[in-house]
Amino acid sequence: MKIICVGMNYANHNKEMHNSLLLKEPVIFLKPDSALLKDGKPFFIPYFSEEINYETEIVVKINRLGKHIDEKFAHRYYEEITVGIDFTARDLQREFKQKGLPWELCKGFDGSATIGEFVPLTQVGEIQNIDFHLDIDGSTVQAGNTSDMIFAVDKIIAFASRFFTLKQGDLLFTGTPAGVGTVGIGNHLQGFLRDRKTLDFFVR
Repeated sequence: MKIICVGMNYANHNKEMHNSLLLKEPVIFLKPDSALLKDGKPFFIPYFSEEINYETEIVVKINRLGKHIDEKFAHRYYEEITVGIDFTARDLQREFKQKGLPWELCKGFDGSATIGEFVPLTQVGEIQNIDFHLDIDGSTVQAGNTSDMIFAVDKIIAFASRFFTLKQGDLLFTGTPAGVGTVGIGNHLQGFLRDRKTLDFFVR
């Protein structure tokens, strides 16, 4: 199982991160399967970072084998989505970027890919027009709509499948809108597809 992630896929998030790159193709990175956190288990803040950020994303589950997928057929490769959190050790990321080094360590550590309960797409509507949001301790801290993606889900699948064979059970994190922030011990995170809660866990 692979965890394929898309960076810089919402213009408003790029602005808040002071990133002015004009992208012609999706920015792809991977997380190891050991990064996966599910079933409402708590997220433990790692000892090596003092600034863990949440990034709320729509997560798509791949449901069949595919390689070199044409964009017009990409919708056949998923049926379920959920809300997930791409946790990022932001202090490490800044350090790695300044040194021009790879930054997998700030994105791929254990528990950094949190996912909620998957929901059939038929129950939430068109993939490119879905509201989602994250509440922390009962207050909404981040919200977005998939219509604001720079690269749509089908385009991402077509692009990624040029490089990786997609397999049943692979997960696609599709990028985060503006509003990322820091989590702390004791925080209660709840993620929603429209008004449907799919993600619910605590930070320890």
